[in-house]
Amino acid sequence: MDNCRQEIDLLFETSWEVCNKVGGIYTVLSSKAKTLKAHFNDNLIFIGPDVWSAENPSPYFIESDRIMRRWIQKVMLPEGVSVRIGRWDVPGKPIAVLVKFDGMYASKDTAYSRMWELFHVDSLHAYGDYDEGCAFARAAALVIESIISSTKTDPKKVVAHFDEWTTAMGLLQLKADMPEVATVFTTHATSIGRSICGNGKPLYDQLANYNGDQMAAELNMESKHSLEKAAAWNADCFTTVSDVTAAEAEQLLDKKPDVVTPNGFELNFVPAKSKYAAARNQARERMLEAARTLTGVQLPDDTFIVATSGRCEYRNKGIDLYLDAMQELGKLPSDKQVLSFVLVPAWSAGPRPDLQHALTMGEHSRLGDPLLTHCLNNYNEDPVNRRLHEIGFSNDASSRIKTIYVPCYLDGADGIFNLSYYQLLPGLDATVFASYYEPWGYTPLESIAFGVPTVTTDLAGFGMWVLENFSPASFSTCGVDVLHRTDSNYDDVKNRIVEALRDLISAGPSTTEQIRKAAAETAAQAQWSTFIAPYDTAYCQALSNRDSRISK
Repeated sequence: MDNCRQEIDLLFETSWEVCNKVGGIYTVLSSKAKTLKAHFNDNLIFIGPDVWSAENPSPYFIESDRIMRRWIQKVMLPEGVSVRIGRWDVPGKPIAVLVKFDGMYASKDTAYSRMWELFHVDSLHAYGDYDEGCAFARAAALVIESIISSTKTDPKKVVAHFDEWTTAMGLLQLKADMPEVATVFTTHATSIGRSICGNGKPLYDQLANYNGDQMAAELNMESKHSLEKAAAWNADCFTTVSDVTAAEAEQLLDKKPDVVTPNGFELNFVPAKSKYAAARNQARERMLEAARTLTGVQLPDDTFIVATSGRCEYRNKGIDLYLDAMQELGKLPSDKQVLSFVLVPAWSAGPRPDLQHALTMGEHSRLGDPLLTHCLNNYNEDPVNRRLHEIGFSNDASSRIKTIYVPCYLDGADGIFNLSYYQLLPGLDATVFASYYEPWGYTPLESIAFGVPTVTTDLAGFGMWVLENFSPASFSTCGVDVLHRTDSNYDDVKNRIVEALRDLISAGPSTTEQIRKAAAETAAQAQWSTFIAPYDTAYCQALSNRDSRISK
């Protein structure tokens, strides 16, 4: 195994999701932190955006005035740029530097001009969050340079890792201003690939025919695509998180990744065996009570509970397929009641007051619109809510399946369940992630880590990993059913989901226990203690390629 840790005096990792939970990248970094910290101790420094305030502090950041005191006392940054230092409140508690970057906007035109001259980054067509991401990335690069200089660290013994296009300009700036630093760039999903899928275009059947630059112009993505492509080409090591995304990057960025760095998981998040039963019972009680209160139906304690979750990307995450499969499942004869959840944060306006009141009073009389736990700011436009009503889920006593939409972040204070996502997971009997566009797929991995069998697809990086490591891949062998999905087999996948759930619903206690055990054992093979090795390879390649670059 490639291992050059002894050659690294400082390892930086910069991401918009450091101490800032937005999506799956937060899970990647926060779960990886413990393993990296064990290897690098406090020579590991995460850098994230300071988007917080006294009224809205980060729940994931513990500020400290005892860390890096010498640097903080003499740090000189542009006006309007400041830092706070502390620890990320995740296993391992690594050092985190949060950067306030408002002062960078004043120099953006000069910076964009320089990026064009040096790296041909086209910022002319920028809009939306492009300026914000670039301002943060540039400020982060200044922080990295300042720490290296003030600590008198040899820049040749520094690796700076940047995640996603939102940090790409920082990598380019660092290469220009401190070229001795070795850089790593990871794209978790290409911006243009996500845009192709988000616009309803067939990515996989037509991938070989797509030109990334041409599609970026067509979809008004020139700036992000140009920036991401420049970072991929200029990084000393370019990585992606799965073979699925590697093929996408090679076609759309014209750059084959140097290393594939799959995403592991940290089992510290899973309750100990001695506490698991209690955690499962608590989660089931909360979910069943909310469903009983909404629907007015006294669902039995042995109700089969299934869910999908993730970012609110209706087609990309397969939410459309999940809902259609639930409709079909509800048509099948069975004595078993099924409770289905869509745990997807959307534009929530807070918990429903009538549901909160009913839960407090212990009332189980049916509420109006018994499909929704939280109010929506865009009730008529929300795609999940619209599809639920198009299908006509009634959630009444005659319905075999009750489907409920939870459009909020499950952070433990949502006002209805008041449990975090990880606290609710053990209460499920199955999960479904019928992804169309899923570079890795943390949600199915999280599911099996909690012993909950899952259905995913071979368009997810995790699904491909399962297929490569288990033959056959099935509930009984690994707790995962991986469905083959293409641009044109929607109905087939829908029917396969129904069959998979029917098998789980009808399984006896001993079979169910075997499946749950197989799921947990599979997750144990995907821990960071195993998956950190490709990162070591990436760091070594970055150092080696840096040496070649600066010797020219």
